[in-house]
Formats: sequence, C-alpha cells, structure tokens
Amino acid sequence: MHVVFGSGSWGTTLAVVLARKGEDVALLTRTAAEADALRLAGENQRFLPGVPFPPHLTVSADRGLLAEAATLTLAVPSQDISEAAGYVAGHLAPGALVVSASKGLAEGPCRLSEAIADVLPNPLAAISGPNLAREIARGLPATTVAASADDTVAAQVQRLFTGSTFRVYTSTDIVGVELGGALKNVVALAAGVADGMQQGDNAKAALITRGLAEMSRLGQALGADPLTFAGLAGMGDLVATCSSPYSRNRRLGEQLARGHSLDKAQREVGQLAEGVPTTRAAVELGRQHGVDMPIAVQMHAVLFEGKDPRQAVLDLMQRGLKAERD
Repeated sequence: MHVVFGSGSWGTTLAVVLARKGEDVALLTRTAAEADALRLAGENQRFLPGVPFPPHLTVSADRGLLAEAATLTLAVPSQDISEAAGYVAGHLAPGALVVSASKGLAEGPCRLSEAIADVLPNPLAAISGPNLAREIARGLPATTVAASADDTVAAQVQRLFTGSTFRVYTSTDIVGVELGGALKNVVALAAGVADGMQQGDNAKAALITRGLAEMSRLGQALGADPLTFAGLAGMGDLVATCSSPYSRNRRLGEQLARGHSLDKAQREVGQLAEGVPTTRAAVELGRQHGVDMPIAVQMHAVLFEGKDPRQAVLDLMQRGLKAERD
C-alpha cells in the first residue's frame, strides 16, 4: 500500500495517478471530518472537481495506515513540510520510501528534502517537473523527474508513478531538481506581472530566459548540476508555470500588476501560490551565497516592500550593461 499525505490538488492527483494503475492508495487527511467529506463526495470537490476517486483509492485520517505503507508521498505546502514530517514520524515503517512532491523552500531556508531528512531517516526522493495537477488528473500526457542521491531509489519512484499518460525520468541531482521546482515559481510571478501589464511576448520570453539563468546561478552555488536546469525540472517546469492559466503563481502576478495588494491578490487566486514564500527564501539564499538575482530581488520588492510593478520592470531594464553569459 502507498500513502499520500496532502489533500490539495497535487496530492489528490498523485493519489489518483497511482490508483488508476491499480495500486492500493490511501489519501491521508488531518481530520476524520475531512476524510468523511471526501469519501462522501467521491472526489475532491474543492481542489479537483470532476475527477472521481478510482476504486483503489481510499481516504482516511488514520495514521496507523503508515505502518503498512511501502511509500509515503508528502504533498503539503512547503512551509508545512517539517511539521508534516513530524506528524508522520513514529508511525511510518523504517524502510518505507518517502517522496517529496512539494515545490518550494523550507525555513532556514533549505531544500524540502533537507527538512524532511532532519525528521525522517527513511530513504528519500523528490519529484518535480511540468506538472499542472488539473491536466494530469484529466489524463493528459505529462512527464516528471524522480531525483535521489541514490539512483536505485530514484528508479523505484520511476517505476511506481510511471503510467500510460505519466512518464517519469530519473536523476541523481536532487539539489537541482528541487531548486528548479522551487525557483521557477518566483519567475512565474514575474511572468504574471508582465502578462497583467500587457508587456508582450518579447518581455515574457526575456523573463523566462533570464529567470532560468538566475535559477541556474543559484543552483550551481548550492551544488546543483547546471544541466538539470535545461531539463524538465528546470526549463520544462518554468515554461509550463509561466504560461498556463492554471498556474497560481502566474495568476497572482497578474493580480499584482492590476494594482491589487498581496493579500487581495492571494484571495483572488484562492489557493496558495508557493512563489510568495519562495521569493523571500530565494533572495536570502542569493545573499548568503553572493549570487546576483535581479528578478527575485525585484519581485521581493513588489511583494513585501510595496514597490510599483511598473517601476520594478523599469529598474530591471535599466540595470548595468553586461555580456549575456556574465
């Protein structure tokens, strides 16, 4: 049996993906009331309406199920990852494989797998890629990357999640895969601002490309392989998140460009946009490692310092001239 902890759109989608393959899956909730409501509806009406639960998917708030779990997939908001790991600690079998499916940075700041490893001694992997939950839940073709420092663990996750419409690749660069999934949300916020201001396709292409360079610079400083950022967990995820109408981060950026406060923009989006806390963490990591991150710095000013997005765009355009690869 496999357990997915996190009943948002992504956690529910991953549980559905496994159950459609015939795997026995439990979607673990915090409360019995939430589990009862999901079971009664037969779907996640709040986050994934119209996607019925397959027969092999059960919903439960019983942490006792973890003792029988071969894998535990954590799909909770990044700021909750340490608390979630603590919530399951003591219930999970020692040999069970833990899969981090969230995209963001934990307090410290640090990568999510680092925060999990501080609490759980289990074998660990992370998955990340261009993974818009609604599309995958509808059965549209998609790919992702399973990363672990241990290639046999990555291969185990690959075999578990790969299906007819969900193809999984492996990587041993868990640093790059996790950072790609986290940092692309910062760039997606900026892309949403550009869309909201109707800055055009040239501006958006520039943001995506220069954002990728920024992500790669920080990744290298933290020990990642720069080639990872040219792959699915980097460029692939970045393009999807900066372009899709399903992207919460892009939509939040649009709201900011229309003059809404951060609080109002978040209410309009209606779900957590991971790029908001990740922007703060990314700027701090850049400062710690001496990495130039102009897009993240400008997004930080817009989000937390009250800067007008138009001035942020102007300041980016008027930075000192340099060679493209500097």
